[in-house]
Parts: sequence; C-alpha cells; structure tokens
Amino acid sequence: MKNTVFTGAGVAIVTPMNADGSINWDEFGRIIDFQIDNGTDSIIVCGTTGESATMTDEEHIECIRYCVDRVNKRVPVIAGTGSNDTKYAVDLSVEAEKLGADALLVVTPYYNKTSQRGLIAHFTAIADSVNIPIILYNVPSRTGVNIALDTYDALANHKNICAVKEASGNISAIAKIIEKCGGRLDVYSGNDDQIVPIMALGGKGVISVLSNICPKETHEIAQLCLDNNVAAAAEMQIKYLELINDLFMDVNPIPVKEAMNLMGFSAGECRLPLLRMEQSKIDVLAASMKKVGVIK
Repeated sequence: MKNTVFTGAGVAIVTPMNADGSINWDEFGRIIDFQIDNGTDSIIVCGTTGESATMTDEEHIECIRYCVDRVNKRVPVIAGTGSNDTKYAVDLSVEAEKLGADALLVVTPYYNKTSQRGLIAHFTAIADSVNIPIILYNVPSRTGVNIALDTYDALANHKNICAVKEASGNISAIAKIIEKCGGRLDVYSGNDDQIVPIMALGGKGVISVLSNICPKETHEIAQLCLDNNVAAAAEMQIKYLELINDLFMDVNPIPVKEAMNLMGFSAGECRLPLLRMEQSKIDVLAASMKKVGVIK
C-alpha cells in the first residue's frame, strides 16, 4: 500500500498577475494563506489553472519555490511539472523535488501526444528520476490523449506513481480504474462537478478550481464524502453546481480569476492568448456567486 499524498480538497491555485503581466508575489502569498486558513487540504502550484503554459522556466521554478516556502509544511504542496518533452519534465521534476515539493502533478504529453507504450515510457522516466510521489493527470479534452486502463495498471506498479487526477469526465472508466488499481493508485476528481460521484466510488478527493473561491465549502464536500455522509455531500455538490459550471463558461482559468477579482483579490488577468471575459459573462458569474453567498 502506497502513502496517500492528501485526502479532501486540493486547490489548483491561480497565479495572480500584475497589470504588466508579471507575477504578483505579494498577492500570491495572500491567496496561499487564504487557502490554508479556510481548510484547503493541499496546494497544487503551476498547474493549468496556474497558467504554467505561459511561464518562463525561471518563473515556473520561482513559483514552486515561493509556494513551498510560504506554505512551510502546513499542507502538502504538489508541483505541476508535466511537459510534452520527457527530458524537460524530468529536469523540472528533479528541480521541484530539490525545492521541497511534497509531490508532483504530471500531465500527459500534449500536441505530439504519444501511444500508450509511449505514455508508460514517459511517466516511468519521470518517476525514475525522483523520490517523491507522482500524481498522473489525465485531461484528454486539453491534451488529445487518454490514459487507457491497462496503462494505468502498468504504471500503478511503479513505487513513485501513487495517484491520478482524472478529468476525463468518464465515470464508468474511473470506476474501472478504482476497481483495477485500488491500493496502488489513488484517484482524485479533476472535475468539480464530479467530486461526490468519484469519491462515492472510492476516490480520495478533488484537485479543484472551485477551491480558489470556495476553499471551505469544497473541503466540506470532500470531507462529508470521507465521513460517508454522501447525501449531505451531494446536497452541497448540487448547491454549488451552477457556480461550478459558470467557472468554466470560458477557458480556465479566465473565469476563476474574474471571480477572485470580484471577491477583492488582485488576481489580475490571464496572460495572452487568454483574454478577459466579456462583461455580460462576468455579470452571469457574479450572479451565481451571489446566489451561494460568495459575494454580496
């Protein structure tokens, strides 16, 4: 049995930007503290929501360093180190381990994709290069490649590959992963609208966009599942469903940064090519936030 990196709700944290597009370090620290003060169980830095795709190497490394130092062991820090270049992912993963990350989140190769054999070779090379846990990240809507069940089965035998963030949206496939790889591979929901069904099947929690603006509530949904109070968890899941959907009315993380700005954070805008949402969409997002009391 491998050690579980975390249970509950981990936040796929945004990276706040100044008006000139540089990283707003002071606000990043404020957001990290807000998360921990409100019950977040883990912080995932430099993921898709953190805009890692538009970071320089120096920024990526500095973001991980800053987050690890600011968190200071209060919760686990999971560093996004995936790439479609295996050597680059290895180098970044090694650096993240040196910086003190507790685990790594490694997305499937995108654009050039690869075969299932290629996925096994890619993830194995990364896992062989470090001594901290790796969470695979399966998000075929963004990468164009899906991790097959037999591939999960093979990868689950590696001592450092301990979990997967599943954002395929395919509940039947996720059930089969839990059935076949249970005890060797923890499963986290990669979709906020599927926290309860995935955890009811045996998932350990969620890596969440919603947690950026509702850390306490997302933690509570996951904790209710862990406490086997699925009915109460489902009630909360449904209560926040409209807001969850509205956080994806545009390309992530555009809406969630708008939501944080509405809450009084200085999240700023996303880097190009992601543009700010139209005011009509911001109004819809604000309305759904008001409906559940996130803003007045």
